[in-house]
Amino acid sequence: MRSTSRTARHDREILVLALPAFGALIAEPLFLMADSAIVGHLGTAQLAGLGVAAALLTTLVNVFVFLAYATTAAVARRVGSGDRRAAVQQGIDGIWLALVLSVPVVLAALLLAPELIGVFGASPTATPYAVTYLRISALGIPAMLIVLAATGVLRGLQDTRTPLVVAVAGFSANLALNLVLVYGVHLGIAGSALGTVLAQWGMAAAYLGVVVRGARRTGARLRPDPDGIKACATAGTPLLIRTLSLRAVLLIATAVAARLGNTAMAAEQIAMSLWSFLAFALDAIAIAGQAIIGRYLGAEDRAGARDATRRMVQWGIGAGVVLGGLLLLARPLYLPLFTSDPAVQRQLGSVLLIAALGQPVCGVVFVLDGVLMGAGDGPYLAWAMVATLAAYAPVALTVGSGSLNALWGAITLCMVVRLLFLTLRARTGAWLVTGAVRA
Repeated sequence: MRSTSRTARHDREILVLALPAFGALIAEPLFLMADSAIVGHLGTAQLAGLGVAAALLTTLVNVFVFLAYATTAAVARRVGSGDRRAAVQQGIDGIWLALVLSVPVVLAALLLAPELIGVFGASPTATPYAVTYLRISALGIPAMLIVLAATGVLRGLQDTRTPLVVAVAGFSANLALNLVLVYGVHLGIAGSALGTVLAQWGMAAAYLGVVVRGARRTGARLRPDPDGIKACATAGTPLLIRTLSLRAVLLIATAVAARLGNTAMAAEQIAMSLWSFLAFALDAIAIAGQAIIGRYLGAEDRAGARDATRRMVQWGIGAGVVLGGLLLLARPLYLPLFTSDPAVQRQLGSVLLIAALGQPVCGVVFVLDGVLMGAGDGPYLAWAMVATLAAYAPVALTVGSGSLNALWGAITLCMVVRLLFLTLRARTGAWLVTGAVRA
């Protein structure tokens, strides 16, 4: 009876945090999916260009995803220990760090766009579109990093509803702006990039308003604190290494697909957009895990952390099965939205089958990744992801270069290797370090 009560409590905790987090998390892939659907009807070369530029842009931003993940864990620990002012202060330091980091990233994207696009081996017809999209989108990078850091603050405070509201508003604005600028004003792919930039800055402004109000309520400082910013950067370094390795996995996939031609690259862009959408959906449980595990460990409740982890893994498996089934069954409904090219649609058929079968594995991987992030176990996550990249890269570059199906087989292998590393760690107690600050 007591076990049933604990399970019901964990289910409520997961649902309260995961459902709103799901809506907020899918904003990013929805932005990309909307761009893909709108640009896809401009032509295959435009869609291929978007695919290369979007992969590069996502990499430039998501290498700093520790701004959200590390902040969530650190803030949640302080909430668990009862120090809300310190929790908000931790988040504000993270936002200042986001602004500092955005400056060199924007400059690199603006000045080196052709060279960066060239690394992927995009076709001559796709390259101009990719360069245009990347340069305009770079203006939204500071906003994207602010959104990452501010989202981490709110998640750590156990608030996933506010990010949901901001994400829905941002996606709606992005869709409307893109339609007007691409088809109404006839700006083409440049209009798609500009609409997304405007929506991202609107989201950043909304988040900053919420954080400033929270700082005033708790008495936290708004001005930059060099020591606090440095501490945030130090804590996030292992997660940066982990994320760089993960982004390398996706960049290799894009580079291999680009060399298979425009049709394969267009199919890869659609498949990766859908896979990312499902990944962010599954990651909603991982986000709940970061906040819940951080709070339990901050309150020095190891048993609660273990029980919550067990339940979240069960949720991850179930969600993966459901999402994989939907990916297959709904193909006739969503494929025409992305492309009318029969060759692209044919390539997508078998690729999406491979992606669907791997979703239960993805569900467990994302959950355990979130649990260990919530525990502040960044160093383990860093070396485990580096080892995974070492196993994946040679397979993707050799076997994967033969066809798009083989490439997606390599991506699935990557997820299986990650599953092995994360499962082994979760079975130990080494990650169960308690206290307001992980020593």
